[in-house]
Amino acid sequence: MTKRVINQNSKFTKELINTIESKFVFADKPINRFNFNEKEYDINYEDKKKLLIKLKKQLNSIENCKLKENSKNIVLGEGNLNSSIMLIGEAPGLEEEKSGLPFEGDVGKLLNKMLLAINIKRQNIYTSYAINFRPPEDRKPTSVEIKRYSIFLKEHISIIDPKIIVLMGSSAMEAVTGIHEKISSERGKWREIILKNKTYSIMITFNPSYLIRFPENKKYSWVDLKKIRDKMKDLNLKIS
Repeated sequence: MTKRVINQNSKFTKELINTIESKFVFADKPINRFNFNEKEYDINYEDKKKLLIKLKKQLNSIENCKLKENSKNIVLGEGNLNSSIMLIGEAPGLEEEKSGLPFEGDVGKLLNKMLLAINIKRQNIYTSYAINFRPPEDRKPTSVEIKRYSIFLKEHISIIDPKIIVLMGSSAMEAVTGIHEKISSERGKWREIILKNKTYSIMITFNPSYLIRFPENKKYSWVDLKKIRDKMKDLNLKIS
């Protein structure tokens, strides 16, 4: 079993690595997107499950939302609720809408390979989306939609309370950081965000669905993945 994983990592590494690694870039100041002043708090696994059920009910209760009205299923999140890494994609597609789970089909397979390349099994981290309902015809979410759902995403992040947040895609980047620039100019940079008086490290990178359409950019994702791996070492995080 171990030998098989190593072979997968080696194959994916050869596929991605074809560039000179860039430097770490840290923001001078954390981005306080939500401006909360509550005291820091820690919640246990059972409390997290209850809070996620409540969050799901709130999302399902949204009114006057075309995303929700046109979608057949909500996609909240999946994985280890106590994980040190939370990975946030853009929005569900057809496969995710059917299953109710994030990152399915070919996108999920590629994500699994990407994570295995830095010795992470996907089931040991937590994955979700910036938007929890599938946009019609898989179009890109609008800035208005992203802003509306960012309120729920903020709560989602606070519940999971990871050490590292990986933002995959421009919609996820905009929802959490408020940045409207091209993701190609913002990826690979370490940033920080403050939620409820807690500071989280953030890495922006490409969405796996984008890499399927534009595989030539996998080499840049490999650079970002290595930075995440190094950050895990710096923080002494052990996720297998």
